[in-house]
Amino acid sequence: MQCEAMFRKTHMGKPLLSFLALRIREIGFLFLPMQGGGMECFMNGSKEIMAAAIRLAVTSSMEEEKLLARTLREQGVSAAAVNFGGEYISSVGKIIERTIVAAKREGVITEAHNEEGAVAGAAHEAVIQIDSKALGLNIGGKIGIARQDEHICVAMYFGVGLVHLNEIAIGIGHRVI
Repeated sequence: MQCEAMFRKTHMGKPLLSFLALRIREIGFLFLPMQGGGMECFMNGSKEIMAAAIRLAVTSSMEEEKLLARTLREQGVSAAAVNFGGEYISSVGKIIERTIVAAKREGVITEAHNEEGAVAGAAHEAVIQIDSKALGLNIGGKIGIARQDEHICVAMYFGVGLVHLNEIAIGIGHRVI
């Protein structure tokens, strides 16, 4: 199994898990620890869509973002991404609005109120997950939106801070339409 070989690398006898974010971008799987030990690498349903949204949110360029979105569409996943930034408190509404607009623009959702509400709810959930870190500070980052069938996920990659003192965070929200 391809996944098992990647986990044979160890540090002081323990599997390396710190490469999670890098592997999301490099090979397209999200590796999660399983309860009985080992790692799970094949996903379906909401976990697969969550991984796709995170991968979109951590893309480093517009070209990489477009390539990933095209690849996801070939796999039956609708995807969109958009950047954001500003002072946290005044930006929350704008971030949720930008998420809905990007999802409509890229065809992830239609004009139906239940689809718009699902995206707004998932975006709100993702934003409030970093509330305690970002309150009173500036934020900036990228929103990744992915949908397959009834599952829709919004992942937000945040840079939080002042001047050059930044913290990194990811917020995730999921809804079923």
